[in-house]
Amino acid sequence: MVNIQLVRNLSQKTDTKIVMVVVDGIGGLPYPGIGRTALEEANTPNLDNLAAISSCGLAEPVALGITPGSGPSHLALFGYDPLKHEIGRGVLEALGVGLKLGPSDVAARGNFCTVDDSGVITDRRAGRIPTEENQRLIEALRSVTVEGVEVILEPGKFHRFVVVFRGDGLSGELDDTDPQHVGERPKDAAARTPEAAYTAGLVNQWIAKVKKALRNEYPANMVLLRGFAGLPKIPSMSQAFKLTPAAIAGYPMYRGLARLVGMEILETGSDIKDEIETLKAHFGEHDFFYVHVKDTDSSGEDGDLRRKVEVIQEFDSHVPSILDLEPDVLIVTGDHSTPAKMKGHSWHPVPFLIYSQWVRPQGVREFGESMCAKGNLGVFPSLGALPLALAHALKLGKFGA
Repeated sequence: MVNIQLVRNLSQKTDTKIVMVVVDGIGGLPYPGIGRTALEEANTPNLDNLAAISSCGLAEPVALGITPGSGPSHLALFGYDPLKHEIGRGVLEALGVGLKLGPSDVAARGNFCTVDDSGVITDRRAGRIPTEENQRLIEALRSVTVEGVEVILEPGKFHRFVVVFRGDGLSGELDDTDPQHVGERPKDAAARTPEAAYTAGLVNQWIAKVKKALRNEYPANMVLLRGFAGLPKIPSMSQAFKLTPAAIAGYPMYRGLARLVGMEILETGSDIKDEIETLKAHFGEHDFFYVHVKDTDSSGEDGDLRRKVEVIQEFDSHVPSILDLEPDVLIVTGDHSTPAKMKGHSWHPVPFLIYSQWVRPQGVREFGESMCAKGNLGVFPSLGALPLALAHALKLGKFGA
């Protein structure tokens, strides 16, 4: 069990630096015909050498057997109990694209999708349309209005966008319209509470008008909404852990997560090389850096084992550049597992390593699921990642006399 309040009470300001690299969806399962996970299949000499001089284990994102979304699994890594701080995907996406949310706003993450002539979903991501096409469609949809609410739209990358509903008496207690599977019809936005019925009606009116506006488009001829939510109250990492944190992430949702917990968002390209260059450029300015690598997750969701292997190998090639900065603590892990075999997130614990001068290496020969399971950290909650980082950075005072 992790006592985060105790960690907060013991946190102290020091000059030591922590780098936490989250390789999104890095965990996996043995792939049919190969018998190894993407991480085990990848040629990762730098990560393997690092694992040999680190403490290793497997991190449980939320709870045993629970498949997490990216929001709760990241929050755990940042030191926030995901079971106490439930945050809708829409809020994260909205903050990630730079929108400022008011106390009564309701935000949702949107996907352009493809439906057939009968309205059945054939592709939940509309073929991952180019970002430029997304921008064109969003510009056209800005003219779709609903009486009683202001609708704010911002494009994301590829098929993703953000929608914010602004008005009086709104509630984020709505079910997703995304059924999460092809072969089904988009759902209505259903109210979870009587107070949310008014909001559900407005959202469904907007969706009906959008469907009509997109009827001649292809492949993006419909939208799916998920993660309806209003802005929560959450202490910053500076307040909670006395850190000056910064985030290096190319995708809006992850910038939104970072902004929610008070990180400074550093402008960067989305390539791994760009992100490492950004880390180098700002290394003297902060004492905690969150670096996010996205494409491992995307390739896993696509069932593309080879692409996932390639992304892992690309990241491995940049590990020496991170070590050259001489961070006091370096963590490499994922927010959750995304096995290519399953084409989605899973409940499996995630490979984890922490490197500092204070570790007890235990003979792990490579960075992978099977070897990390033998590490001295064992299987532990992801909520313990930040306390471990703070301890290895000598940012926690002694408990008791």
